[in-house]
Amino acid sequence: MNALVAVARAGGFREAARANGTSASSLSEAVRRLEAQVGVRLLNRTTRSVAPTDAGRGLLLRLGPALSEVEAALEMVNDFRDRPAGTLRLNVPVVAARLVLPAIVPPFLAAYPDIRLEIIAEENFVDILEAGCDAGIRYDERLEQDMIAVPIGPRVQRFATAAAPSYLARRGRPEHPHDLLDHACLRGRFPSGTIPPWEFERDGEIVRVDPTGPLIVRIGGGADLNVDAALAGTGIIYLFEDWLRPHLDTGALEPVLEPWWQSFSGPFLYYPGRRLVPPPLKAFVDFVRALAV
Repeated sequence: MNALVAVARAGGFREAARANGTSASSLSEAVRRLEAQVGVRLLNRTTRSVAPTDAGRGLLLRLGPALSEVEAALEMVNDFRDRPAGTLRLNVPVVAARLVLPAIVPPFLAAYPDIRLEIIAEENFVDILEAGCDAGIRYDERLEQDMIAVPIGPRVQRFATAAAPSYLARRGRPEHPHDLLDHACLRGRFPSGTIPPWEFERDGEIVRVDPTGPLIVRIGGGADLNVDAALAGTGIIYLFEDWLRPHLDTGALEPVLEPWWQSFSGPFLYYPGRRLVPPPLKAFVDFVRALAV
């Protein structure tokens, strides 16, 4: 069953083997044995792709949470060890992997050398249990009600707009968010296809604009390309202030509309409150809480 889940997530036997440190042949044999046992084909295999059958999809929907519970139960054995051990899987947005985790992960792993941390960075909104993860990081407006949330990282962040001096010298400096409609803006698109508007706030007034521009990238994974384009003078960028801060400090980028930059609360580490908390996750939660004190 673990082999089936691994192959389905990776989209192929070779990919799953690389991700799990095993061989494609052993995964193939495990899936073949499972199919023989249940008497139903679970994966459609071609020379180019592997995809679940209808029966396979139905089984996978139930297996994800079930296997997570089995792993959590087995990891309870760690309570009898001197220090927690095992694998901790976190599903996080790319911005958290870049701006929040670097200050936390190295000291955590140094404190808990028997824990193996796996970070899945993506912008899709997923069910962490079905995805085989123990916990995730998200912002409060995207948290489900039955989740336990623990503050992680900076508690106040801002979205910033900025541009290279060469762009501003060529196109002028916007004085109001609506002025962005006459500028070349570097946009981002969510995996769902949505291009979110740029939002600004000043003295209680909120302004949302939907500017156009020469470049649109996938939010998260493509953000660095937008940064490079902004540095080259291609257009105005709208991104987390902390992401742009090194370039703002050197003067490679200049703040644009800074009095309008909108603040928002920082992210949360979240996990289901209805299941046993495995020792690696408990150790991580305690570590994050200690940093906030």
